[in-house]
Amino acid sequence: MKRFLALFILALSLTSAYAQQVDTTAVEAKPNYWKTSLLTQLGFSQVSLMDWAAGGYGSVSLSSYFDANANFKKNKTIWENRAQLGYGFIQNMTEDGFKKSDDRIIVDSKFGYKAADKLYFSAVYNFRTQLAAGYKTTKNSQRISDFMAPAYTSLGLGIDYTPTKSFSLNFAPLTGKMVMVRDSTLRKTFGNAIDQYTRWELGAQLKMDAKVAVKDFTANTTLTLFSDYLNNPLNIKVNWDVNITAQLTKFLGVTLRTYFIYDDNIKNIEKKDSNGNIVLNEQGKAVMISGVQFKEISSLSFTYTFGGSK
Repeated sequence: MKRFLALFILALSLTSAYAQQVDTTAVEAKPNYWKTSLLTQLGFSQVSLMDWAAGGYGSVSLSSYFDANANFKKNKTIWENRAQLGYGFIQNMTEDGFKKSDDRIIVDSKFGYKAADKLYFSAVYNFRTQLAAGYKTTKNSQRISDFMAPAYTSLGLGIDYTPTKSFSLNFAPLTGKMVMVRDSTLRKTFGNAIDQYTRWELGAQLKMDAKVAVKDFTANTTLTLFSDYLNNPLNIKVNWDVNITAQLTKFLGVTLRTYFIYDDNIKNIEKKDSNGNIVLNEQGKAVMISGVQFKEISSLSFTYTFGGSK
């Protein structure tokens, strides 16, 4: 009986050891070369007034922002992808009605092959447009933008310098760019001829990406400079985006986003004389000129990130 018990215990021990070995082998994870994340932000505010002596207008506003990343890295190859979607509106309880406050679709993709330490041969792609129509004023419904009006897409070949995970500098001396305006009535505003759906540009692009993350504070910025070899190469086109989030609680954060654009092909400002009067052309319409575009969006919003950080 004792021998039988000893043999049983020995067999049980061997079986357990074998099972542990099998389990260890089974749980060996395959290498994961992808890192993905999704940042979501949603802000809402509402004002309601009834016989308010100090005056004012009731309103409802909503702002939303999504930032998705999918990055691949294996040996000497990297492939970074980012998609940003933002939309917001203000609904005044007056005749002004519905007004769009934010609207953007941005897709970025960068492929790189390591040439030296911290230096990659690269191909950089970008696409940006908006979802819905935008109006200068609600009362006269003067439409100034729409989906694919305009839309910008570019592909640049060059080199990428990445000294740290939080900073990269890309120089693409061979960059092709398309400016697409689906609506013929808006084409002159964005530099296209009335019968020109797509306008081609060829030039050099310099792009900087930087990110700072400290505990509950995150800031990232993207600066893109483009010079068109074919048309006034000294007139540099500028796109500069800044996103800042300070997390107050697990789900509540303060966000600040700014957008700066300068493009001498975009005629978005009414020209004025020295007396401040609008200059008119022969048809009696305002003469439009290019100028700086700036947008700032700040909000207290629901903020949550799925997956790892970029």
